[in-house]
Amino acid sequence: MTRARLTVVVPPGLAPEARAAIIDRARRRGFPRFHVAAAEPFSPAPGEEVVRREDDRLFVDGGPPEGIRVHPVSDAADLDAAARSVPDGGVFAIEWTGDRLIPLENAIAQRSRQHSIWVYAREPREVPGALGALEHGADRVFVVVRSAAEVDAMEAIVEGPVPSHLEWAAVPVAAVSPGGVGHRVLVDTTSLLAPEEGLLVGSAAAFLFHVASEAEGSEFSRPRPFRVNAGAAHSYVLMADGSTRYLSELEPGDAVLVTTPRGSSRGARVGRVKIERRPIVMVTARDGAASRTIFLQEAETVRLSTTTGRVATTELRAGPEAYGVHLPSARHLGTAIEESIEER
Repeated sequence: MTRARLTVVVPPGLAPEARAAIIDRARRRGFPRFHVAAAEPFSPAPGEEVVRREDDRLFVDGGPPEGIRVHPVSDAADLDAAARSVPDGGVFAIEWTGDRLIPLENAIAQRSRQHSIWVYAREPREVPGALGALEHGADRVFVVVRSAAEVDAMEAIVEGPVPSHLEWAAVPVAAVSPGGVGHRVLVDTTSLLAPEEGLLVGSAAAFLFHVASEAEGSEFSRPRPFRVNAGAAHSYVLMADGSTRYLSELEPGDAVLVTTPRGSSRGARVGRVKIERRPIVMVTARDGAASRTIFLQEAETVRLSTTTGRVATTELRAGPEAYGVHLPSARHLGTAIEESIEER
C-alpha cells in the first residue's frame, strides 16, 4: 500500500490555517496528489497533481473535458447500474453511502472491461480496506483529511518507497564464539516469508547481516514462515523506510525491510515481538580492516545467509562468506546523518 495510489482530499469549508496546515504536512510526508473543490484556490508544486470536484464531476489535467462522473453507491443495484455506465477504458469513481468493503470487492471481481476504479475513503482508517481489497484494491483512493494529525495517521498506514539500492557485500566469517545468555528478539510479521527472505541485522549500523526467516523448520520444529529470529536486543534492524531501529524497540505495526541477498526488497509489518533469554553466539566477520559482529540465538532454526546457503548458528564455523549490506554508520534516532563516528 503506497502513497502513489492516494489522493489527499482537502474538504471545503475549512479555516484557511487548517487547510494550509494539511497541505503543508501532506507535502512534507511525500503525498503528491490533492483533491479540492472547484472553487478552492490551489497551486500545485512541480510534480504534484490536483483533482478538482464540481458537483458530481472530477476534473483532472489531461482527463476528459466533461470530467469523470462520481457515482454514489448505497446498494448492489446502484453498483451494478453504475458499473454498466462506465465506458471501456474509463474511470469508475465511487462514493460509498453504505457498505464499502464487500461492494468494492464485487466491483473489482466483476469488472469485465478495462476500466480504473477510484473510491472515496471517509477517513484514513478506511485506507487499508480500499487499497487491499482482493489484494489489488482500488486504483486510486481519495482520502478525506480534516487535520494535519490525520495526515500523520495516514502516513502510518501506508508504506513509502523501500530503499531502491542496497550495497550488498559478502564478508568472511572469522569466528563463532559463545556469547553467554542474552535477550534475543523474535520478529513475527503479518506476511509470509520465503526461506531465502529475511531481515538485515547487526551490532553496527555500518554493516548489517542477512538473517533468514524460519520458513524452513528443523527435524524437531515446524516451519514458521512469518518469523525471523533476528538477534540480540541491542542489535540494529533495517526498517522499510531505510532508517534503523533497535530490535528491542520494535512494536506491532512497524514496517521492517524484508530482503533476499542481492535480490528483491519489500516492506512487511510487525505483528508480534517476543523477547526471551536464550543462549547466544557471537559471529564475527572481517569487512576489510573492520570487524563486524552479530549476536544470534544458538538454535537449529536460526540461519545466517551465506554465499553457500543458509547456515544454522549451531553449524556455523569460520570460513563461509556471510551476506550483508553496508550503510552509513552515523545515525540520529535511526536516520542516517553526516557525522564522524566509530562503531565497535
